[in-house]
Amino acid sequence: MKFLRILSRYLVGAVFIFSGFVKGGDPLGTMFKIEDYFIAYGTEWAIPLALLLTILLCTAEFVIGLLLILNVKIKIVTWLLLIIMSGFTIMTFFDALYNPVPDCGCFGDAFILTNWQTFYKNVFMMIFVLIILFTGKLARPPWSVKKQNIIALIVVLVFMGFTVYSNNRLPLIDFRVWKVGNDMAPDNVGKSITYLIYENDITGELQEFPSNELPWRDSVWMSKWEFVDIRVDDSNVMKSHELQIIDSNGDDLTEVFLENPDYQFMFTAFDLEKANKKGLTGSNELFTELDEAGFSFIMLTSALEDDIESFKSNYGIDYEIYNADDIVLKTMIRSNPGLILFKDGVVIDKWHYHNLPDFQTLKEKYLE
Repeated sequence: MKFLRILSRYLVGAVFIFSGFVKGGDPLGTMFKIEDYFIAYGTEWAIPLALLLTILLCTAEFVIGLLLILNVKIKIVTWLLLIIMSGFTIMTFFDALYNPVPDCGCFGDAFILTNWQTFYKNVFMMIFVLIILFTGKLARPPWSVKKQNIIALIVVLVFMGFTVYSNNRLPLIDFRVWKVGNDMAPDNVGKSITYLIYENDITGELQEFPSNELPWRDSVWMSKWEFVDIRVDDSNVMKSHELQIIDSNGDDLTEVFLENPDYQFMFTAFDLEKANKKGLTGSNELFTELDEAGFSFIMLTSALEDDIESFKSNYGIDYEIYNADDIVLKTMIRSNPGLILFKDGVVIDKWHYHNLPDFQTLKEKYLE
């Protein structure tokens, strides 16, 4: 039983440490997921609390996991663990049944699990949590109560500080498709196939044909079959992303900018109204220098046309602004606003609004 208890502590502790770390390293991503839950359950009034809850949740997971492994404050940690895991298990059971949010984000973007997979994972974890609970008499903390309190306080403060710091910087480790080094313009892009579905007037049999193979010249066949539906198969189309760059006329300019063979700067703001004002102000000066040097600089936002025009007027913006989906923009970069540098579809670098580069830095590192 002693060995089983140690195994359970280390297993559960490691899972909690990993879960807390990947979410704490990307608090904006975790916050977006919590906001999704608030919207799904009709509690939009709680959205302003999402960031605070993110910091508390990530810190709680990491601290519980580390204290479990260190065997510190083990009685309190065990009961907190039981309460949290019970809540997670119940919540993910209802998630699996009703699917209000497709992915609970329990491991951030590091590992994507379905709701049923998450529920089964939690049920499996509860076995070890109960082992820890029912073998509590075997607990032998290696430190005095005073030292345990100091260790617990340090772990809480350090990890909470790490989460707050991460909220003001880009994720320490980027698990998303838009991470630096990825090619977002795949070479082999397949084509979708359109199928026409016809029904036999006599037998009711259904047949489908690729649109370019329909036997329309066979008048006898055409007299016996009636068109009923259409089906598009896009399984051969490679989609590395869902970005669409749309101009004011509704034209899709994604390939023009994303596959630019020269350096392409994309300044993004998934929420223009809430975007950092200092970051927005600094963008125009950077644009002016890049434009004079002959480099393309555009902005992507989900804002409406009137809001865009108001923004350009208030900030004296000269660069072109295009529309893109806010969810895609949140995935591209965890910063509002943020800057991404592309070259021929490859993500070269990213910058949070707290550390936007100046032209001289860009010139020395990339543009010469």
